[in-house]
Amino acid sequence: MAEGTVESWERQGGESAQAFEAFAVYRDLGPARSITAVARQLDKSRALLGRWSRQFAWVMRATAYDREQDRLFLGEQAQTRRDIARRHAKLAQAVQSKAVARLQALEPRELSPSDLLRYIQVAAEIERRAVGDAPLSVGPERDEHGADVAALSDEERRARMNQLKRELERRLSEGAQ
Repeated sequence: MAEGTVESWERQGGESAQAFEAFAVYRDLGPARSITAVARQLDKSRALLGRWSRQFAWVMRATAYDREQDRLFLGEQAQTRRDIARRHAKLAQAVQSKAVARLQALEPRELSPSDLLRYIQVAAEIERRAVGDAPLSVGPERDEHGADVAALSDEERRARMNQLKRELERRLSEGAQ
């Protein structure tokens, strides 16, 4: 805004202090604003307020004020979202460093098949999201027979992995012939 320029919701040239006070009350009433409400609040004649409203374009000025308040609010929301994103990124980095340190201390032989499977799934999911790909699945992971893999016990997973291993070996031996 150029220096010396008056915003439409500020006191205008030729507008008396009383007329501006009445406009400010009207402006600040928000969506419920009306000349009748201002007349009641200031104990002034509705006819006088109607004349000031027309002379000093209250409706247009209040609309401009509302738009400016919306613009400011949206800017505050955007800044708040940026602040939250920065805070969450710092938190995620801290959590990641702790998780990496813990992962490096793990002994793979001590992990159950379900632990290994879950680590692989989570790592693949993180990697896919990092490059902008969609998640692999949205529901429970299922094998080719429709069984919920996550619901299997470690023993059932071992048996399933052995079955898959035998199937893979069979197919490889058939392909070698």
